[in-house]
Amino acid sequence: MYFVYVLQSLKDGRLYKGMAEDVEERLIQHNRGENRSTKGFLPWKLVYSKGFTSRLEAREYEKYLKSGVGREFLRRIV
Repeated sequence: MYFVYVLQSLKDGRLYKGMAEDVEERLIQHNRGENRSTKGFLPWKLVYSKGFTSRLEAREYEKYLKSGVGREFLRRIV
């Protein structure tokens, strides 16, 4: 199973969208500073995730969340 997840920085509130098979492990990696794009905004908390049976479906949903309409959806739920 593949998951699309959204993290929120506790430092400045920014959101990060990503995809992983193990969301909990991926959150731990982000909070260890193992991702260059999130390292400067530690710590992170998980605010949203959604599961998909295929990698392709998950990737398409991740792209949606990164679009203007997707960002507006996240603003309403976070």
